[in-house]
Amino acid sequence: MSAAFPDFRLGNVLATSFTGTLSERHGNAVERIPTPQRLVDWLAVSGLAVDSCTTAQLDLARELRESIHAAATAAAIQDALPASAVQVINDCSAQGRAAAILTPEGKRQWRLSSPSCVEDALSVIAADAISVIAGERDGKLALCASLTCRAAFFDTSQSRSRKWCDMNTCGNRQKKARFNANQRKNPRSAE
Repeated sequence: MSAAFPDFRLGNVLATSFTGTLSERHGNAVERIPTPQRLVDWLAVSGLAVDSCTTAQLDLARELRESIHAAATAAAIQDALPASAVQVINDCSAQGRAAAILTPEGKRQWRLSSPSCVEDALSVIAADAISVIAGERDGKLALCASLTCRAAFFDTSQSRSRKWCDMNTCGNRQKKARFNANQRKNPRSAE
């Protein structure tokens, strides 16, 4: 993949990983799918390979991403789900043609229609979002504690008290900031 684009931030939950294609939403936003080809790349690494993507399909994908983020955020703070977001998620879920298949290793994998198209992949992402937001999985939706990020993520930790969407980015930045603040307060502790 091209070094001109930021790395993908992939998690264990497809829907929240998809919302992570736009990060730092309350700071200097980082768009990880700025082009149709970049969406094709993200779908491929997420197990949803498609043949191609148009600008209109990229727009639809971004609309779904923002709808999932809005609904997941509302669910995380136990607020009413935005009707417009629910409609987009439901529409995307219903438009695709994909089937869950069982691999010989006992894993679930998605088989898209032939030829595979972006709408098929988006239907899988929307169905995953429905499962997470509806509370059908063991875990809970939460928001990243970083004030510039506020990404929705699915917390499956034993205590369900995770604070960061990604410990390697948001969590690490917070730890560095806390360390630097302590160094400024106590400059002698660095000796």
